[in-house]
Order: sequence, then C-alpha cells, then structure tokens
Amino acid sequence: MDLESLNIFCTVAAELSITRAANRLGRVQSNVTTRIQQLEAELGVELFVRTSKRLSLSTAGERFLDYAKRMLALDEEARHVITGGLDGGVLRMGCMESTAASRLPTVLAAYHARHPTTRLEVSTGPSRLLLEQVHSGRLDCAFLALPPAASDEASLAEMSLVAEKAWHERLLLLAPASETSAHNGREIRTRSLAAFAQGCSYRAIAEDLLGVSDTPGWQVQEMGSYHAMIACVAAGACVTVLPRSVLDLAKVPTGLKTLPAGQVDTYLLWRSGYDAPAFQNLLNQLKKRA
Repeated sequence: MDLESLNIFCTVAAELSITRAANRLGRVQSNVTTRIQQLEAELGVELFVRTSKRLSLSTAGERFLDYAKRMLALDEEARHVITGGLDGGVLRMGCMESTAASRLPTVLAAYHARHPTTRLEVSTGPSRLLLEQVHSGRLDCAFLALPPAASDEASLAEMSLVAEKAWHERLLLLAPASETSAHNGREIRTRSLAAFAQGCSYRAIAEDLLGVSDTPGWQVQEMGSYHAMIACVAAGACVTVLPRSVLDLAKVPTGLKTLPAGQVDTYLLWRSGYDAPAFQNLLNQLKKRA
C-alpha cells in the first residue's frame, strides 16, 4: 500500500467516476482502474460497488476512506514538520458556522498575508462533531464552544486535547415581533426553535433557556444557516439563539425581539503534542492579537 494508491483511491471516492478521477489526476483511465484493483487485492476487499451506470463506495470503502485521508494527511504533516515549514504545509481547520461568519475572515486574511504558501482547508460543523474530528485526527484544529463533557482541562486531557480561549461571545435570543412582551425565554409563546443539528452547543443552550425538554408543544426545526434562521424568525415562525457578533452582520428586519441568552467562550482546540509549523503560526498569531 503506497501513498500514490491512497491518493488515487481518495480521488475516485470523491468523484465516484473513474473518468473524472483520471482527468483530475492527469492519468489514463486504465491506470486508475488498475491501481484501484491492486489496492483492493492487497486489502482483500472490494472498495467500490460497480454497476453498469454508477460507482459507489462499499461499506469497506467508506471505512477505509477515513483512514486513507488520515494517512495522507500524516504524510503531509511529517514533511511539513521535517522541513521546518518551508513547504508551507496544509492546515485542516474546523469551525462553527458563527465563527466562520463573524470571526474567521479577518484572522484568515491576516494568516494568508503572512504565510501565503500554507494551504488552509476550512470546514464547518457543530461543536461536538468538530471535537470528535480533532480527536480522531481528521482535523488539525477547530474553533468551537466546548460541549459540557469536555468543558474542563481534566476532561480534555483524558482525550489528549488542548484548548485555548479565542473569543468571548454574547448570545441573544431572537424572537418574532409578536413576542415584545416576553422578558425571558420561559415567557416565549412561539413553540418552534430554529437551530443547527444535534451537537451544536448553542442549540443546547437554547433548549435549556426555553425549557424545550420540559415544556409541552416545542418543536425544533434544524437548519443549515443563520440566514435561514433569521428569515424564519422574521416570518413569525420560530425563535433562535445566535451570537451578537453574527446578528450585527445580518440584515435583520426592525421590530424583532432580542433577549440576553448568556455568554460563551469560543476555544481553539487541538491535539496534545501537535506542533506542525502551520498550526504554530496560527496559534502565535492569535496570541499576538490577544
């Protein structure tokens, strides 16, 4: 099993097409097919399910894909560390949607200006998922609000993780104009909460603030963006909880009700001992900003 075969496999898995993968890799189709067949023979399993019209990952292929990506990433990290960062390297960074919207643009612009040869790969997701991806090595670091199960140094140390505060966020409960008489979350009459998927720390805060679990009639509408959440609140269909920094950037209709929803720190999380130059450059930049 060599790195080039792993790269070919990951490309075919991304494209789910030998033709497109070959074009992307600059190889002939027969070569790509042969390398995949050799890898399958070496592993003793079929990585793809082949039909006359489509290609899809097998169950074994889905499991192997994560390992293949991590092995390729580890190779890049090793080269980056050994050269002292001369090659720029790759930094795989995760963040919450709110952080991507309100905090990261300035940080990443400054980082790129100082380290233009480093390739940044940024993905978003709920805090719990981001923590799991850093822990498993799928991400190098992540900006997130720590879930309750990992809210102290001892819990993080058990998972070989380290966290450092990056920003302090003021959370707001945003409600329709019809809720002007409400003074706290428990007085909200609208019984629909717009939130991200389970694992989002802000969703957990919102559910606790509103008493979703112990108040009859509540429904949670899972959405993929704050723009959609704000639009639904403006339509009178639901309430949501979001950082003040995000609300300040949004075009919010006048008349909507806002209530304090607490304060939360956003942390930069990484694996203990991870000291790749690309990451250290980011950490040093954040420390200088502070």
